[in-house]
Amino acid sequence: MTGTDFTQGWVNGWIITIVLINLLGCLWLLWWTRKRPEDTIKEGESLGHSFDGIEELNNPLPHWWLNLFYFTIAFAFIYLTLYPGWGDAKGILGWTSVGQWETEVEKAENRYDRLFEEYAQVPVEQLAGNEEVVKTGQRLFGNNCAICHGSDARGNVGYPNLADDDWLYGGSAAKIVETLTNGRSGMMPPLGAALGEDGTKNVAAYVLSLSGRSGAGDAAAGKEKFAMMCAACHGPDGKGNQMLGAPNLTDDVWLYGGNEATIIETINAGRQGKMPSFKDQLSPEKIHVLAAYVYSLSN
Repeated sequence: MTGTDFTQGWVNGWIITIVLINLLGCLWLLWWTRKRPEDTIKEGESLGHSFDGIEELNNPLPHWWLNLFYFTIAFAFIYLTLYPGWGDAKGILGWTSVGQWETEVEKAENRYDRLFEEYAQVPVEQLAGNEEVVKTGQRLFGNNCAICHGSDARGNVGYPNLADDDWLYGGSAAKIVETLTNGRSGMMPPLGAALGEDGTKNVAAYVLSLSGRSGAGDAAAGKEKFAMMCAACHGPDGKGNQMLGAPNLTDDVWLYGGNEATIIETINAGRQGKMPSFKDQLSPEKIHVLAAYVYSLSN
């Protein structure tokens, strides 16, 4: 026997003891106070004390009231025996909260799966115009995606805004389904060591210039470094590459922030982002409906 087994056994015994003491204590108290002995104080006579002008008489509880208390105690014993109420005993019915949850989920799936199957026959673009489907997709989004992208789907630092028209991997219906099904894993390598402090500032200045701004570095020198070390992913014009998930640097939409200090930080340390796959959590039909909601946000 391990220490954990001993502790669990002791705790279970303690719980059972406390429950029994309470139930039997209530039963004894009801029996003991049900009626005063007739030879001491007769029914209806004073018990010999009063408070604030109110005198207590020997009036026992009505039988129906007393029997109701007995019934509740008997019900407690029956309930605790049928359900898991005596420590870790499983109860005669074998009920568990997990089993109840699984039953409810099964009922819901039997009820709604047919509806999702019908939705799956309709293109995502068409479903995005169906208000009822969009509401269903919104609930799926709230349960699975809002923790990162926010309840309004407008994202956060490191988590893309899904309500605009700026997509890392593409915003077509097929791409959204692909992203939800397989997830995404993006990585920008750290370039600070290769560029050096001045080189990093120069590249940051050039990146800022792509969206009409200026930085402290030499943008012209940064353009040369950009062509050598960044253009393979972001493209020679900085407009990105959706095949790789490389963002467009010319539209002033930033995943981690677009001020000069943050851009320098990104170049120096790199970035890593991962969106999980939902194919093990959601059926293809539910992913289809969720994709319709996401598609509707920017279309």
